[in-house]
Amino acid sequence: MTGQLFVAPAALTTLVLFLIPLGMLVWMSFTDYPLLGEPTWTGLDNYAAIPGDEMFTGAIRFTLVYTAVTTVVMFGVSFLLVAIANSNRRGSKFYRTAYFLPYVVGTAAATLLWFVDSDTVLGVFNQLPMTLGLTDEPIQFLATPRLAFWTTIALVVWKFIGFQVIILLMGLQSIPRELYEAARVDGARPIQQLRYITIPFLRPILALLFILSVTGSLLAFDQFLILTKGGPDNSTTSVVFAVYNKAFVSFDMGRAAALSVVLLVVLLLISAIQLPLLRRNDT
Repeated sequence: MTGQLFVAPAALTTLVLFLIPLGMLVWMSFTDYPLLGEPTWTGLDNYAAIPGDEMFTGAIRFTLVYTAVTTVVMFGVSFLLVAIANSNRRGSKFYRTAYFLPYVVGTAAATLLWFVDSDTVLGVFNQLPMTLGLTDEPIQFLATPRLAFWTTIALVVWKFIGFQVIILLMGLQSIPRELYEAARVDGARPIQQLRYITIPFLRPILALLFILSVTGSLLAFDQFLILTKGGPDNSTTSVVFAVYNKAFVSFDMGRAAALSVVLLVVLLLISAIQLPLLRRNDT
C-alpha cells in the first residue's frame, strides 16, 4: 500500500497530462468535430478520407522526401565537420564552439533570421553572389518550390548540425586510443580501423542520432510556418503543418486528429526500430 502511494503522483500526472489527452485525440479522430457545435460520430471516415485529401497526401510525400534529404545531408556534413573538429590542429576548439552556437538559438528565432536574410531587399544572402558577379539580380530564395526546399534544408542543417557534431565528437573521443595503436602495430589500414573500431563503437550513437533526425524531421513545423508558410503552392507543406491548417484554419478537428494518430503510429514504429539498433552493440 505504501509503495502505491509513492507512485500515485506520477501515475496521476501521467493519466491527466498524457493518457486522457491521447484518448481524447483518438476519440476525436472518429468524429466530425467542428470548432463550435456537437461532434458527430463518423467511424473510420476521417481515416478513409486521408488518401483522397490532396493536401494530406502531398504533405506526406513532401515530409518523407524532406526527412530523407535532411537525414542524409545532416550526416554527410556532420562527418566532415567532425573530422575537422576532432583534429589536434590549432583552432579546433574554436570550430567546435562555432558549430554549436546556432543550436542554442531557438528554432523560431533562427527561422525568422533566415526569413529576413532571404529577402531580396533586406537580406544578406544575396550580397556575396552579387558582389562576386555571379548574378545581376537578387535571388528569390523562397519564390520557387526547389529554392524554398533547399533554403529550408540549409536552415535546418545550420541550426541543428552543432548538436550532431558534438555528440559524434564525444563518441569518437571515448574510444580508447590503445585500440588504434594496436591496430596500427598489426598493420591495419585507416579504412580497416574505421570498419572494425570506429563504426562498432559509434553504432549506438549513430542509431540515436538517426532516430532523432528522422523523428525531428517528421515533426517539423516551425521552419515551415515562419519561413515558407507551406508555399509556394503548398510545395513545402509538412504533415504537422497540414494538421495545423486543417485544425486551426479549416477548423476540421476530426480530420486533423486522424492524421495526428497516423503520425503517432509512424513515430511509435520508428521508436520500435530504435531498440534493436541500440541492442546490437550490447551483444
